[in-house]
Amino acid sequence: MDADQFRQFGKAMIDYIADYQETIRDRKVLPSVEPGYLQHLLPDEAPQKGEPWQEILKDVDRIIMPGVTHWQSPNFHAYYPTACSYPSIVGDMLSGAIACVGFSWMAGPACTELEVAMMNWLGKLLHLPEEFLNCSEGPGGGVIQGSASEASLVALLAAKDKFVRSIREKDPTIPAAEIKGKLVAYSSDQSNSSVEKAGLIGSMMMRLLPSDEDGALRGTTLQEAVRKDREAGLIPCFFIASLGTTGTCAFDNLEEIGPICQEEGIWLHIDAAYAGTVFICPEYRYLMKGVEYSDSFNFNTHKWMLCNFDCSCMWVKDARYLMDAFNVDRIYLKHNKTSHLPDYRHWQIPLGRRFRALKLWFVLRSYGVEGIQEHVRKDIALAKYFESLVKQDERFEACTLSLGLATFRLKGDDSLTQKLLDKITADKTLYLIPCYYRERLVARFVIASRMTQKSDVDFAWSVICEHADQIVAPKIKKMESVIGDKYKFDAIKITTNTECLEKSK
Repeated sequence: MDADQFRQFGKAMIDYIADYQETIRDRKVLPSVEPGYLQHLLPDEAPQKGEPWQEILKDVDRIIMPGVTHWQSPNFHAYYPTACSYPSIVGDMLSGAIACVGFSWMAGPACTELEVAMMNWLGKLLHLPEEFLNCSEGPGGGVIQGSASEASLVALLAAKDKFVRSIREKDPTIPAAEIKGKLVAYSSDQSNSSVEKAGLIGSMMMRLLPSDEDGALRGTTLQEAVRKDREAGLIPCFFIASLGTTGTCAFDNLEEIGPICQEEGIWLHIDAAYAGTVFICPEYRYLMKGVEYSDSFNFNTHKWMLCNFDCSCMWVKDARYLMDAFNVDRIYLKHNKTSHLPDYRHWQIPLGRRFRALKLWFVLRSYGVEGIQEHVRKDIALAKYFESLVKQDERFEACTLSLGLATFRLKGDDSLTQKLLDKITADKTLYLIPCYYRERLVARFVIASRMTQKSDVDFAWSVICEHADQIVAPKIKKMESVIGDKYKFDAIKITTNTECLEKSK
């Protein structure tokens, strides 16, 4: 493919992407294919000769799109958002074109330096402690990882190496393997599955401690677990706090947990994968009180902050612990341009890395702080609006509301809510998933798409009620419907932000 063909193919693909985004509401969220569908549509072997790009683009519609779950659909309300925006797409395109592998400053000066600058911009926007910033006087700084899963593992391995080194410095006769076998990590039973996986990969005992009835981990629970482990001769080493759990977006109590970790010498890592974006809005920063106790902090701009996957932002107070754990120098990696700027290969698990800071730069400049704040506040207001619809129907119970996530259930046995979810999934028009809250099955409704509007929430509720009618007979609603009433939606938005401002005081 030469440059002229690339221009034609690229322009055609841009049109295809824009058309896909603009017409995504016309598609059912879930595909109708069965496992193995694609193997029957492809030849058994790669083509011997190259094919025209026009044929390849035709096959995107014929082969790929039938098997796509449309995460960007306004009718996708499962999991958490997977961010997508046009500026980010363009940033990814340029990253792919430059195609550097920025493992060191010399391997990609702009790649390294733009990442340093963007992590400073973003850390300041979130009002993280100054020690986390690359521009601070200390050894802290930020790095873009691939995912929150990766960040949790990086922090765990750094903490593990730190503890082994510090203990052996005091007594070199203790074998490293003996120390590693006694190290213990902790998190909540509501933490993401990747937390447990980090313990498995990092070969560290991971205790998932019981959360309270609202899904948050309290300090007394951690304190008791640490006491028991110390009495058993184990070494408490690492704790992962969740700011926004996967199930209900609950927040662990950092103001209780932080001092305990500090007193016990435990590395405190904060996983704010979804919820971290909300701290750009000052009225929600009360939810991160206690962040100053943490040793590392991570959130995903590729969830709620309009940056396409992957772009997971991690800060550490002391990057030397990462470099001690991951520094493997070979002659072919050395260069003579040493400075205060990081060689990011020492801050991560892989050697290679993409130019991910480009899309972050494009998004922050295109939307500005106010644009991102508006996006976040709109989603929170829509979730609150959905909760108001649930409360109008006496068949339903509104269970939790946190940021852009509302949970609800049909009153009665869990089987009723499961039937409702099964019907919704089979219909494929919407996508919702379940979780447990206070030992009851609930449905999660997340505002996940950048394009979701009030009319999409109204549509989703009408579909939910249509399926509920087949399970439980309709009842007279407690209040007049607010569907289509823009004034009441705006009032919800105003109330939400006012309440949060009061709490932040």
